[in-house]
Amino acid sequence: MVHAYEVATSFLNGRVTLPLPSLGTAPATEPAPASTGSLKPVLDILPDSVYDNPTGRGMTYFIRDLAMYAALLAALVVVSNVFAVAALEVGMALVISGLFVVAHDAAHGALFKTKRMNSVVGHLAMLPSWHVYEGWVLGHNRVHHPYAVRQGYDFVWHPTTPHEYAAMGWWRRSLHKAEWSWVGMGLYYLHQVWWKKMMVGQNPARWAKTIRRDRWVVTGFIAGMLALFSAVGIAAGDSPAGLLWLDVRTVVLPFLGFSYVIGSVVHIHHISPEIRWWKKEEWTKFKAQMQGTTVLRAPKGLNFFIHWIMVHVPHHVDMRVPMYHLEEAAAAIEAAFPGSVIDRPMRFRDFVTNSRACKLYDFDAGRWLTYAAGRQLPADI
Repeated sequence: MVHAYEVATSFLNGRVTLPLPSLGTAPATEPAPASTGSLKPVLDILPDSVYDNPTGRGMTYFIRDLAMYAALLAALVVVSNVFAVAALEVGMALVISGLFVVAHDAAHGALFKTKRMNSVVGHLAMLPSWHVYEGWVLGHNRVHHPYAVRQGYDFVWHPTTPHEYAAMGWWRRSLHKAEWSWVGMGLYYLHQVWWKKMMVGQNPARWAKTIRRDRWVVTGFIAGMLALFSAVGIAAGDSPAGLLWLDVRTVVLPFLGFSYVIGSVVHIHHISPEIRWWKKEEWTKFKAQMQGTTVLRAPKGLNFFIHWIMVHVPHHVDMRVPMYHLEEAAAAIEAAFPGSVIDRPMRFRDFVTNSRACKLYDFDAGRWLTYAAGRQLPADI
């Protein structure tokens, strides 16, 4: 199968003549969104208040998260004990994730009213996660969101069929098993999303220049951070091993910790036995945006870091809704369309269970399979 991202970006670049859909463009006369596939009736019930995005509120989240990031970096400079560093790295992974959600909202144009402010804050807030801002805008805004859970288009956690898995060599099968395990989510994100899409993948011509520029910005940030903390270590008289450990704990480990968090979060958003992926001819906007993700209620205190990103259905219904209004939007959607949304507590055991149940996908039957179940199907599935 041609990789989903390449298929989608090929028509975005004009090599395939398919129209780029926009959210909520169905005729106003369509009365039954679940049967017609229209998302417009859902958009129509969202109150105006969920789009309110005062500049001060967005800047408060950005500055707060940036201050926590700087404080944790300072702590990692002076703390070298392995166990203390491990505790700090957990906090760092969460703080970088918070900055990433801020950047994610800016990339959607939801955080501020002006395109320029969204771009500036989005670029800055994505640097700690080593993300290429314009590459993210292309892959996330223009491919993942319009084509969520659609076979051959949505490239994030795109399922593998039993036939495709059977055709893999031993190395690719081993890699698939590692990346689709609950402990391997970070590896999947690093390999399949960050490296292949952010850093080295080919992009449509009209975005190539800006993405290449932002790749150099990210590379410069990484090099600058390594140089900065190496200089700090040299000034403090650290040994070569001490310098290496300083660079690892201040620059490398925070990125790896974030990669595990973001890989796990995106998996939770769109991979579950309850979430169906669709063939092109069966896919609709309503199925994708209302039934292709979840509303998960995070444990108390976690939203301080992850900014309500687990309330994901309203974000997919309309990505212009700022993160701090997602709960209000979810309440409106669920009141108007009872039973249409998966809404439950966010629990680690469910994450592990889902990762074990969802390894391969049968698009004909519309169901997830374990590796063992996949081996029992006919070879042409």
